[in-house]
Amino acid sequence: MLARTDMENLVLPILEILYHVEERNSHHVYMALIILLILTEDDGFNRSIHEVILKNITWYSERVLTEISLGSLLILVVIRTIQYNMTRTRDKYLHTNCLAALANMSAQFRSLHQYAAQRIISLFSLLSKKHNKVLEQATQSLRGSLSSNDVPLPDYAQDLNVIEEVIRMMLEIINSCLATSLHHNPNLVYALLYKRDLFEQFRTHPSFQDIMQNIDLVITFFSSRLLQAGAELSVERVLEIIKQGIVALPKDRLKKFPELKFKYVEEEQPEEFFIPYVWSLVYSSAAGLYWSPQDIQLFTMDSD
Repeated sequence: MLARTDMENLVLPILEILYHVEERNSHHVYMALIILLILTEDDGFNRSIHEVILKNITWYSERVLTEISLGSLLILVVIRTIQYNMTRTRDKYLHTNCLAALANMSAQFRSLHQYAAQRIISLFSLLSKKHNKVLEQATQSLRGSLSSNDVPLPDYAQDLNVIEEVIRMMLEIINSCLATSLHHNPNLVYALLYKRDLFEQFRTHPSFQDIMQNIDLVITFFSSRLLQAGAELSVERVLEIIKQGIVALPKDRLKKFPELKFKYVEEEQPEEFFIPYVWSLVYSSAAGLYWSPQDIQLFTMDSD
């Protein structure tokens, strides 16, 4: 599969399934994510998807994409799946696999489309707002508990812990791109600078201080260069300054972190998911074969 030259014919059907996640059953979505995660374990795949240029993706309806790399489209669809999951299903398995796929790709991000770069930062913004909201709820709940000992407190600490784990993962993904592929991604630097206030609160946060070093360095370095260039800068001029700054920034100033790598690991007793799923596909799509519904039985593997 990885050796195929028509990469888009392999990946696009997977992306369409994820894009229409609300219309698909969970089996389809899980299988698409598992395949995607396995593919992103390979660095060759992660590089090659950014070399495939697509035109006029009609099924992507949120924005007109006249020309975009397969890699940037993949990022957009995975981020949309994460956002859908945050507001609707809240499925931890879905979340984990989406973030793992993004993390696997992050060191190989190349020439990110401006919209893909924006969506990465927008997802971080959404997580940041969610973090602040839960933090505020926890504070109000704590104040309320001081006046009433009879009311049980919601477990905001657990919610906060989960959100902070996801925020850290997003920071690691951004950091991975900056540390290894900064010179390939001026659009991500632009998106970072445009929303730099978002990262202020995490600079001194004990859970994120270490991973914020490179992000903070990049924001400070490029902000200074833009300040020197004066006010009222056009988008084109800002991008030009960023591209010049990428060459000027000493790479040894960026701290090295362990490479982000995640692998698909089967759950215990995977046959409980896969065997019924495969048989459901055989039953529903086997052309020319008749299966009597009343004679179909589900049985365990050790059954006689």
